[in-house]
Amino acid sequence: MNAQLEKKNALANAVGESRALLDIGLEDKRRYPREAFKRLFDSVVAYAEATANDELIYRNVVQSMNGLRAYLELERKRMPDNILYDADRLETILFAGYDPYFSGDETPDL
Repeated sequence: MNAQLEKKNALANAVGESRALLDIGLEDKRRYPREAFKRLFDSVVAYAEATANDELIYRNVVQSMNGLRAYLELERKRMPDNILYDADRLETILFAGYDPYFSGDETPDL
């Protein structure tokens, strides 16, 4: 049981660190920090998968994700096309418990 708690703590810390790296990367106005956003995306997905059956989530994860999409939208006028879509997707994965991206889940006739 203790190993599971340590794993969840590590995943929650990874989300916070990834968000901090994204914020630092956004300070450079010349290029968008795609790698930092990808790292945040991957860490949130890993955290959501590890805590899928939990009733509560870590406070630092909520703080890292709360308002992410609005923040990204207001931060830059121009950004890669998929960033806002993926930010919405992250919020759905974390807070609603499902992935709205259906690739591979479609019926065979589509």
